[in-house]
Amino acid sequence: MHVRFLGAAAIVLTLSVMTAPSASAQDAQAAKVSVDVHKLDATVAKAVDFLKSKGQAENGSFSEQAGPAVTALVATAMMRSGVKPTDESVAKALKYLDGFVQKDGGVYKGENYRNYETCLAVMCFVEANADGRYTEKIKNAEKFLRGIQWDKGEGLEDSDPRVGGQGYGSHKRPDLSNTQMYLDALKSIGAGEDDPAVQQALKFVSQCQNLESEHNTGTFAVKNPDGGFVYTPAAGGDSQAGSLSNGGLRSYASMTYAGLKSMIYAGVKEDDQRVKAAIAWIKKNYDLKTNPGMGPSGLYYYYNTFAKALEALGQDEIEDASGRKHNWRQELIDVLAQQQKPDGSWINENARWLEGDPNLVTGYALLALSHCRPQAKK
Repeated sequence: MHVRFLGAAAIVLTLSVMTAPSASAQDAQAAKVSVDVHKLDATVAKAVDFLKSKGQAENGSFSEQAGPAVTALVATAMMRSGVKPTDESVAKALKYLDGFVQKDGGVYKGENYRNYETCLAVMCFVEANADGRYTEKIKNAEKFLRGIQWDKGEGLEDSDPRVGGQGYGSHKRPDLSNTQMYLDALKSIGAGEDDPAVQQALKFVSQCQNLESEHNTGTFAVKNPDGGFVYTPAAGGDSQAGSLSNGGLRSYASMTYAGLKSMIYAGVKEDDQRVKAAIAWIKKNYDLKTNPGMGPSGLYYYYNTFAKALEALGQDEIEDASGRKHNWRQELIDVLAQQQKPDGSWINENARWLEGDPNLVTGYALLALSHCRPQAKK
């Protein structure tokens, strides 16, 4: 996840399986699939150059009107793309984020997006913390995040579908998007699958799946038991993809990959019915032209969750419903390289969820690309 490369190679490099390698070589070599490293590096380099030269304001922010969230996301994406924390652009962004650290430990502007903004800030500070300068801020932010997780502190019974979730703060309900981001932040600071907060979050994540089981006895799963995930089962339930005529909630890809990733982080294994059902939905709906279930809406958010989930799953190829195997890393590299603007940025013509902002979308794309380099097999 944190392997860093930047700069175009002189020739097209590929990572591939060697013929009859020794056992030690097999352990050290990369995944069996190949990626065009030259294209990956060139695409990343152009994006970083855009963010440095055109995306950043003088005060260090990226898209200041959106609060600290975009700045944290972009700075993280740059560092995961090989830019050092001491680089002038990243250093300015980190200084800007410092201005949003609150007395309660959170890193946010106002009350509406406390979890979202703080989670992104935590992941950014972790990336920049090689010398320990952000350790105290990270610990304080972690305490804050754990304190706002929906649980008995809000007077909830264990059976309540809101238990374990995280929300924006502006809505009186948790949602899967905020919860998966919370789990990302916890993972970045070293929280393991046995962490009580992670297991509590798993309860909520399981409630978001369209799969009736002992982990989900809610009213929605039985109405659309396709194994995919929705936005939230709380407060009457909601899916950004809409509802069925019987009252069921439609599954969609960005939440399904988010749900799968969250379950993997919480230690749910591939033979678990929840993971099996999620993978079956993914195979049936494999697509990189759209965010399946949502069309172009949230496309770049989808690319990020897609890549992060499949890397966590540990599968180098995904077989679709027709039986065709997909080298998902190379396919995503190709799609993003094709969509990249001449100046190095990306933008979604569908501006929903702020994806008309080239800083945010370029940050999403870089984060997605950071998961597209095959990792050595262990």
